[in-house]
Amino acid sequence: MGCFCRASCYNYDTDGRAPVFQRVCKEVHAAKLSARTVAIRKPQAVRVKILSSRNLRLTSGERTILSKQTIHPAKTVAGGVAPPGDKSISHRYAMLAGIAEGTSELSNFALAADCHSTLRCMKALGAEVKVEKTLVRVTGRGLHGLKSSWRALDAGNSGTTIRLLSGILAGQSFTTKIAGDDSLNKRPMKRILTPLREMGAKITARDDNFAPLEICGGQLRGIHYEMPMASAQVKSAVLLAGLFAEGETAVTEPARTRDHTELALEEFGAPIERHGRTTGIRANGIKLTGRKAEVPGDLSSAVFFIAAASLFSDSTLHIQGVGLNPTRTAVLDVFARMGASLQMLSLRSAQGEIIGDIAVKGSQLKGGVIAGAEIPLVIDELPMLAALGPFTEEGIEIRDATELRVKESDRIAALAENLRRMGASVEERPDGLKVAGRIAGKLRGAEIEPHGDHRIAMAFAVAALGAEGSSTIRDAQCAGVSYPTFYEDLARVAEQ
Repeated sequence: MGCFCRASCYNYDTDGRAPVFQRVCKEVHAAKLSARTVAIRKPQAVRVKILSSRNLRLTSGERTILSKQTIHPAKTVAGGVAPPGDKSISHRYAMLAGIAEGTSELSNFALAADCHSTLRCMKALGAEVKVEKTLVRVTGRGLHGLKSSWRALDAGNSGTTIRLLSGILAGQSFTTKIAGDDSLNKRPMKRILTPLREMGAKITARDDNFAPLEICGGQLRGIHYEMPMASAQVKSAVLLAGLFAEGETAVTEPARTRDHTELALEEFGAPIERHGRTTGIRANGIKLTGRKAEVPGDLSSAVFFIAAASLFSDSTLHIQGVGLNPTRTAVLDVFARMGASLQMLSLRSAQGEIIGDIAVKGSQLKGGVIAGAEIPLVIDELPMLAALGPFTEEGIEIRDATELRVKESDRIAALAENLRRMGASVEERPDGLKVAGRIAGKLRGAEIEPHGDHRIAMAFAVAALGAEGSSTIRDAQCAGVSYPTFYEDLARVAEQ
């Protein structure tokens, strides 16, 4: 019998040794999962010292160090935490709501600065956007109702915003300029320019690879694009452009990537066809309709707390309302393989996405190698996994991850630099790094330079909990790009 959540559901042994595969229907979820309970300890605050802060909004071209935060060692991690709304899904819902007819109500929308860059762009293009904390209402203008912005769109630090929105803008009847901050303007765009140009889009870019982009919208034609590399952003840009193209648009992936765009398109009314690793869309007669949608909690954000709880043998942590889409949960397989103790609870489905809780207990992590086809499935979580290396028995080795070089920072270099600052033994490689395990000695507190990268800042804040002595995170507020309340949430569950 098929599972009510359209996908496979996973549970992990409480000792964390091996994943247990289980397909279940709605009745089984209701009968079995409701009976499970998780012990939650009363949390005490870890000391997080704010040395300085200024209330500034980063705009394109600015690089401002906003704050430093000092993280002291913890003894355990306990209690409960609810991560913010999923960034990937929030971006996609906001864009589709803007080109749908009628009003969409998006609950638990991500507070992340990146997602609000998308909202500002959609508003500049004519959509009506109202924000009340994590509740966002977007009144769309239909597929062909957007209007030209009188100034260049600002994608901030968000690669998802500029790459996915380029697919939509390519099919409009006007010309748009779009750029971002200094970091975003250094990240490669050729990967989306190539297929969009094959569809007939007229796009110019700095050095034919970097923002600012100038997109002259017009009539597009459907193509079958064989992706040279696995990238959910490239796949999504092409499928979104397919909404405006004549004929069928199809994308074949070399390896499966997250499918939030496909699920969201279906929920808003676009028919999607899937055949193996090929996904297609045919625009003829498509009309997107506004709807109510719940954004699941962000699994990539939850990973920081899975890692934190795994550092201490007597940790017990309950992470609530997390998105558990099977194209995202490869990171849970990595944790389970390393010996983490995870259990998934209270599974349910919303808009085709699976949502549930994760119970984490402290464990001795073995470490291991992350490489090959697994890399695109855990690309956002690799900084945290690498920073866990010194706490594992075998260390962590990451291969085939050249993509990390062109993220918000050169993440391979940033990881190697900061791990060495904390006393770890690290071998940096062109496509990854090898981090020695516990045998190389305990980490010591250090000053961490995240290079403006939210995931580097948060990964080392977690590593600092298990170090000897205090650590200081420079430019700590860069975490707000994806998780504005990260330090507060960490303080609630880390006990000294």
